[in-house]
Amino acid sequence: MNVNKDLFGHALSQFYFKKDPAKLYSESDISHWDEYPLTHLFRDFDQMPEIERQALSLAKGKILDVGCGAGSHSLYLQNLGLEVHSIDLSKGAAQIAQSRGVAQVTETSLLDYDGEGFDTIIMLMNGTGIFESLDSVPMYLNKLKTLLNPKGMLLIDSSDLRYMYDTGDEKSIWVPADRYYGELEFRLRYKKEFSEKFPWLFMDKNLFAHLAESNGWTFEMVCEGDHYDYLAQLMP
Repeated sequence: MNVNKDLFGHALSQFYFKKDPAKLYSESDISHWDEYPLTHLFRDFDQMPEIERQALSLAKGKILDVGCGAGSHSLYLQNLGLEVHSIDLSKGAAQIAQSRGVAQVTETSLLDYDGEGFDTIIMLMNGTGIFESLDSVPMYLNKLKTLLNPKGMLLIDSSDLRYMYDTGDEKSIWVPADRYYGELEFRLRYKKEFSEKFPWLFMDKNLFAHLAESNGWTFEMVCEGDHYDYLAQLMP
């Protein structure tokens, strides 16, 4: 098996710079290989789902875009005249964001980032995935708190994956016995290459609210989508 440590960035670069039509696929513990449409990373504001448009409409002041991908959210906010700093762990994604005109892009993980003084942090397209697991949520929330101004806010989205599991009596669901049902492990495939497996966290709104409030944040639902997804606003 050919393993590429930045397969996501590689696929994105081939699509953007070389117009390669090859498709990127993902699989998880609970799903088989599905296409991940690379065009999703290049949508303009009108093409984005309502949850993302709501988040961008609420963002203000000095902004940090965590997991910026190809930079579409950053570009929209930057074009409004806002100061935007963008980070992504993928070298390929960071290079594309910069090539598209995002002014301040850093290739880094959230935990390693040392910026500060932000009024708004956005984490979109299932932003809670970056938390990796339930055990890691307090660590990430504490890190995010150090990046915000005292009156700053975090705008983050996620999904409740209960619809992916079999339903039992009284609308209960059959879930794994050894982990929270939103803790998944993913792998990507592009042409003949694979990514390393990586954890990704989806959180139902009630659990997220509990964890946020237990770690010194307020939690407010902003809106909900049509597919068990939602946008939340957290403030220290």
